[in-house]
Amino acid sequence: MAHMATAALSYSATAPATRAHPKAIAAWLLAVAALVFAMVVVGGITRLTESGLSIVKWNPIGGMVPPLSRTEWEAMFAMYKASPQYQLVNAGMTLTAFKGIFFWEWLHRLLGMSIGIVFALPLATFAALRWIPRGYGWRLVALLGLGGLQGAVGWWMVASGLVNRPSVAHERLAVHLVNALVLMSGCIWTALSLRQEGVSSSSEAANRPSLWVVPFLALLTVQIVWGAFTAGLRAGHASDTWPLMFDQWIPPLASIVDDPVSVQFVHRTLAYAVALAALAVATVTFRAGAGRRAVAMGVLVLLQVALGIATIVHGVPIALAAAHQACAALLLASTIWTAHWSLRGGHWSLWGGHWSLRGARR
Repeated sequence: MAHMATAALSYSATAPATRAHPKAIAAWLLAVAALVFAMVVVGGITRLTESGLSIVKWNPIGGMVPPLSRTEWEAMFAMYKASPQYQLVNAGMTLTAFKGIFFWEWLHRLLGMSIGIVFALPLATFAALRWIPRGYGWRLVALLGLGGLQGAVGWWMVASGLVNRPSVAHERLAVHLVNALVLMSGCIWTALSLRQEGVSSSSEAANRPSLWVVPFLALLTVQIVWGAFTAGLRAGHASDTWPLMFDQWIPPLASIVDDPVSVQFVHRTLAYAVALAALAVATVTFRAGAGRRAVAMGVLVLLQVALGIATIVHGVPIALAAAHQACAALLLASTIWTAHWSLRGGHWSLWGGHWSLRGARR
């Protein structure tokens, strides 16, 4: 990996413009982002089915092949039986039932390994061919590093549930989810920037609304973190009514990090703030010319709220809860798309100009 990183940085710094293939690399990055999205959705199902602790060994290479014989399945099941989750929650589980939860965790890990391969091998090829445009080598290496970090964070999360507790730590689950979404967002942002390589900015771009980008992304990130807390603590089951909780607008609250009732209350309250902010951003950016980007933000945030309410009042069924998480990832993707447009096609810094909600002047 170190050699690959050095090559990518070196070649992107020296590659002639005529040899660069920004659109090909952009298409590859969008494919990687789609795989990360799929991994996020499967990860959500893994959590909802409480499958994440079914594989108690970290084997990133050999683990891609599932047990193939009865003996191998029984050996894998025996290791699971020694875990706190089996002893405290699933005692008496059959081998057939174990295979059901094993499948989701195995698929989740398989997707993670596949993303690593789909990222690393093309990156090495692009570097060797000197297809990487100047200035993009370090971005691609950083994204590769994020992918490697995601695997380590995933095992760190799983390890929290293998000693003295029957579930993973919800705060580690939040780190794992946020890191995956940062990776997905980075791929999308870089792909959008690559697609605009060689395209000069118009005078209209200087006046696109942009002050919203950092505050809204910060708000959305906090909501995603509390969504992970809700999933990790099974806080969605704390109350199955809406808009009231236990016939109150504000239920008895305790820790907003560890108490399921309080965590659900914070998550649903933040949802109102995110929805109002997203609709405001969508309105402003649509009027400024964002078009379908703004429409996507508005539609997705309304769908996300509807899915969240439906998930709660129907007792957190797996299909609805998984759709809720998938929609959150799509809302983030649409936000990145709109933010990239607002910041004139890929500026990494927000500083150095006068910013206003109605327009940015540089």
